[in-house]
Amino acid sequence: MARPRIVVVGAGFAGFTAARSLAKLSRGGAEIVVINPTDYFLYLPLLPEVSAGILEPRRVTVSLQAALPGVRLILGEVDGFDLDQRTVSFTDPDGRAGSIGYHRLVIAAGTVNKLLPVPGVTMYAHGYRGIPEALYLRDHITRQIELAVNAPTDEERRARCTFVVAGAGYTGTEVAAQGVLFTKALTAERPELRDKVRWILLDTADRVLPSLDERLAGASDEVLRSRGVEVLLRTSVKEATEDGVHLSTGDFVPTRSLIWCVGVRPDPLVADLGLPLKNGRLVVDEFLNVPGHPDVYAVGDAAAVPDLTRPGELTGMTAQHATRQGTAVAKNIAASYGQGRRRAYKHYDLGFVVDLGGLDAAANPVGVPLQGLPAKVVTRGYHLLSMPGNRVRVSADWLLDAILPRQGVQLGLVRGTAVPLESTSVSS
Repeated sequence: MARPRIVVVGAGFAGFTAARSLAKLSRGGAEIVVINPTDYFLYLPLLPEVSAGILEPRRVTVSLQAALPGVRLILGEVDGFDLDQRTVSFTDPDGRAGSIGYHRLVIAAGTVNKLLPVPGVTMYAHGYRGIPEALYLRDHITRQIELAVNAPTDEERRARCTFVVAGAGYTGTEVAAQGVLFTKALTAERPELRDKVRWILLDTADRVLPSLDERLAGASDEVLRSRGVEVLLRTSVKEATEDGVHLSTGDFVPTRSLIWCVGVRPDPLVADLGLPLKNGRLVVDEFLNVPGHPDVYAVGDAAAVPDLTRPGELTGMTAQHATRQGTAVAKNIAASYGQGRRRAYKHYDLGFVVDLGGLDAAANPVGVPLQGLPAKVVTRGYHLLSMPGNRVRVSADWLLDAILPRQGVQLGLVRGTAVPLESTSVSS
């Protein structure tokens, strides 16, 4: 008798965890297949440290083949589903079309950058959702500082030393916090630029980290401002141009750097299914099952999972929920084959961590607010425990960063044209 095939679309936090849990639960009794554009799992929370020159890019990637023994990996972009015929179609890196059948399907398609109808943003801004963007930003920051040294005018010098981050959520706050320390290191031997460097973090909210505990958000705000970051609240980008950005306040900021961190939205792939959506996310029940399709499940940021701890609301688009949903969906699929019984997904947030670079961080593990060095210890400990690999390498890079100066060189591996804002995506 042929083994049943379970196909997982996406290898982000939800998809990776689902595949790993399914492989353990099936013990070879099922064929587990993962379809993903890359051959690695990306640990997104540490991406700002890549662009700041603290971690090498391979440190935040984990080989799917090594981490998922017994799981078949198909490299490709999924571009369609036939739920009646139970098939998934995809395009591989060479542009060849393919398809595969399934007995159970897990959709963990993840998110793409959230775009707003702001003139010039898709042309002059760059998102921050993957390794290419992080490498590009590291090179870009370094290049702007180097070009500023020989800029013909003071106006151009100041523009090249000005960095605008749109979005004061987790990603934007960490990018600004790490970025200002990186530029400080780059200008250590360039005294003529030290008073020219300017970092601006803006958001339409009335405080940074609006989803975090107010005390921790306030502590993070203090750290940013103490480093010289200009925090502009209730402010948005009105227009982006080649020479700078126009703000909703009426001000114009000359800059060559607009980093777009305003948030994410569910991958449009789920909208093509023709199934009910909620806030752009695929509707599922409390068992992570797509109504009307008992063989189809959805998890992670692209799934509208009901939050049983807050009736009437959906679970947050966080790695914490995605990881736990991955485990839950694997158990429920196993239950559909008679192994155990299915359970409704219910999870209480265990807290959040924000790394602000240096010795600063903000965290609230199990509701206990921490800041400064204690929060830093908790934050790094949490990341090491959460990573499915590379813990020793990450720890070694942290140690080397603490005792050695950063290497301020640009490698030119990723051009700006290779990371357009409108097509950046990531699975979750």
